[in-house]
Amino acid sequence: MTDERTSEAVELLQRLIQTPSLSREESSAADLIERFLRQKGLEPQRSGNNVWVVSQRFCDDWPTLLLNAHIDTVKPAQGWTRDPFVATLEGDRLYGLGANDCGGGLVALMQVFLRHEMTTAAQTASETAAQMPFNLIYLASAEEEVSGKNGIESVLPQLPHIDFAIVGEPTGLQPAAAEKGLMVIDATAHGRAGHAARNEGDNAILHALRDIQLLSDPANGLFPNVSPLLGPVKTTVTMIQAGSQHNVIPDACTFVIDVRSTDQYGNEQILNTLQQSLTSELHARSLRLAPSGLPADHPLFAPLPVARPQALRLAHALRPGPHAFPQPQARSRRERPLPHRRRIHLRKRNRRRHRPL
Repeated sequence: MTDERTSEAVELLQRLIQTPSLSREESSAADLIERFLRQKGLEPQRSGNNVWVVSQRFCDDWPTLLLNAHIDTVKPAQGWTRDPFVATLEGDRLYGLGANDCGGGLVALMQVFLRHEMTTAAQTASETAAQMPFNLIYLASAEEEVSGKNGIESVLPQLPHIDFAIVGEPTGLQPAAAEKGLMVIDATAHGRAGHAARNEGDNAILHALRDIQLLSDPANGLFPNVSPLLGPVKTTVTMIQAGSQHNVIPDACTFVIDVRSTDQYGNEQILNTLQQSLTSELHARSLRLAPSGLPADHPLFAPLPVARPQALRLAHALRPGPHAFPQPQARSRRERPLPHRRRIHLRKRNRRRHRPL
């Protein structure tokens, strides 16, 4: 049975790889997932390109665990040495865009849900209540890579109350108990136009470079507090644009800063510090994606077989706060991170830090 489930998951993943699902273009992949779940005798629901299914033996008195992974992928980089939309299986490794992020998590969590439904279907109601007294919801969500408002954010209000969530991301099978926040900043360095052949103008590129150099200096001292779990705040310039033609001194240079925040600084506090330290004009696209995490002694981190239904019931009873890892000294209300749902994130590599359990 295990081999059958593995083969089924790999086959579905291959079909998903061969079905392009760039962010906000996940419709065909969502169709595929919805059809697959219906073929399994389930009754999935859909909103936009988000597809989910709820345990058939759902009980309002039980805690509810969400299994979530995202359908969408980033655009393929130019460095691909093979067709990113052709699923190639070589030994025990599958190549293709989204195979790792996050197709693997998508099909693995789906198999967890299917196994749960198969098991409970063979039980009496009293057996399920005694052995697995919790609800499962499986959600294949859209627009994760772009933090889109038509992704999981739009679906959560349509779901039953969620007590806990496991989010499938590639982590080398090491559960991540916390995640960094995200803030994208649009920056504009201003100068004065002039002719390149004459000693005139004020080159905006040079102003931008000074700011970029400060941001890239690990010893800049802007955010000295380092999170024990998430590490330092990270500020990375990922896009830059300036100039209209070769002989004109540019009067503006725009660049984008990708900020990964930690529990040591709220997004608004980081933005204020950067505005005071850089000469460029800064505008944050959003402050809503705050860091979140769980305490190391949370019941669901207990070794198996302890971390079973008893742990989930205890987690439900404890209801830890949205930022349960150690917090910095109290800040003003405007500077505190925005609330987040409690999650275990199986994180992307080079994106979020984790501590092996």
